[in-house]
Amino acid sequence: MEQNKTQEYERLFGKELSQYLTATDKIDTHFPEMPDIENQWATVGESYLPDAMREYSRYPTVALGWVMYVGMAIAKYWDADWNIYGKVPDLYKHLLSQTDFDHLDDFITSSVLQFSDTASASLRATVGECASRVFNRLQHLGIESGTADAFRAFIAALHMMYLMGAAMELKHLGYHMTQVG
Repeated sequence: MEQNKTQEYERLFGKELSQYLTATDKIDTHFPEMPDIENQWATVGESYLPDAMREYSRYPTVALGWVMYVGMAIAKYWDADWNIYGKVPDLYKHLLSQTDFDHLDDFITSSVLQFSDTASASLRATVGECASRVFNRLQHLGIESGTADAFRAFIAALHMMYLMGAAMELKHLGYHMTQVG
């Protein structure tokens, strides 16, 4: 039952985000299969969650948005040299060891993704829009704060933001997903 509810939230957030990101040509219509990146989620999500929960009450779009940057960084690492990065026990902690939570977005954008100032500004706007959309959706679900259901919805939102970030970076790197058959 709880797993079904989490999957329902993931579908809801995934649909919201994919519609926006597809319309703005940030991801392909066919969502990529990315098992190496997806397999990182259990560790990354567990490490990220305390930071996200701490920030959520004051900075909800930061708590939601920064995990999108983490997804992008992991996709970049996957493309660069997964034989090395795939062996790092916790890629979120690896990223955080090089900066602090407040500057994680800037660090990933400039040092990992190596975006120009113009590309960084565009990315910041996209991540901000995605985080705002997800936050708005969370607020309108009618879930009582502090409940197990609210926690499941929050986890689902973080997971979808992470996956969409990875999909955006894969497209940016030139991986184009098309449906076969």
